[in-house]
Amino acid sequence: MLTRRDMMLSTLAGSTALAAGFGPALAQAIDTLQIFVPAAPGGGWDQTGRTIEAVLKANKQIGNAQVTNVPGAGGAVGLPQFVNQWKGRQNSVMVAGMVMVGALIANKSPVNLTQTVPLARLTGEFEVIVVPGSSPHKDMKSLVEQLKKDVGSVSWAGGSAGGTDHILVGMIAKANGLDPKKAAYVAFSGGGPAQAALLGNQVTCGVSGWGEFSEQVKAGKLRALAISSDKRVAGLDIPTLKEQGIDVELFNWRGLFAPPGIADAERAKLTKMIEDMAASQAWKDELTKRDWMGILQTGKAYEDYIKSENTRIEAILKDLGLA
Repeated sequence: MLTRRDMMLSTLAGSTALAAGFGPALAQAIDTLQIFVPAAPGGGWDQTGRTIEAVLKANKQIGNAQVTNVPGAGGAVGLPQFVNQWKGRQNSVMVAGMVMVGALIANKSPVNLTQTVPLARLTGEFEVIVVPGSSPHKDMKSLVEQLKKDVGSVSWAGGSAGGTDHILVGMIAKANGLDPKKAAYVAFSGGGPAQAALLGNQVTCGVSGWGEFSEQVKAGKLRALAISSDKRVAGLDIPTLKEQGIDVELFNWRGLFAPPGIADAERAKLTKMIEDMAASQAWKDELTKRDWMGILQTGKAYEDYIKSENTRIEAILKDLGLA
């Protein structure tokens, strides 16, 4: 789980690198970077991969990049290909994140992210809980009261079953002493259909990243009840779940991985490339433009984080009856 210490250390590491002169201009350029995206073009992982490509090119850290998209089952189709067919391939990275961890467990995949070489956690996005603008629920206390009266009477619109949105709903139910399996979760294929259900008052509430709902909240068509961060997010007048007595925090992270079988020197080179990129102004500008939170973590800390995420998410999915 992201802590204030993680964020402070990430910021300090970036500042120290810049102060010492280890900026992107000094990084050894890679002729062609292979970027493996285990999802369809246009989605969050694909956007992350193509943003990384653009920033690395702008920083002259790479000459070119080739993006390979292999969609299906939240990454469960692509990961075996990356682990087996890309094994030992130099100058190659895969974009993935928390959604893949859950999808692999839910799909009972024979492979998982611990079989790759973790390079860096890059971005994070907190979840928000929203209701239609006409909803009687003004805060999480009101919503939870209805949930406790009849857990099935509160319908939650979100993304794929077992994904980040579903996991947060399960955590909220469990934190309130309820059976997560009984939560009335309605899975949608994307943010558009989920928003339509909310705006049409077809569901009680919705769960997604802030970016999905921000415009509708600003327009007053949706009301944000809570955010899943550990503390309030600057610029957003949205109370946290913890502020409202619900001991839950969660963020949807994305990061980079190398294929198994690469040499230690190759891993060090790729990690340095990512650290230099994350310290660059071009990357910081993209974070601001896209409402992404920079949560850089590399080395053993990130490797340990991936192991702990597998354990934590598997336990949550078992609570939901999906593992």
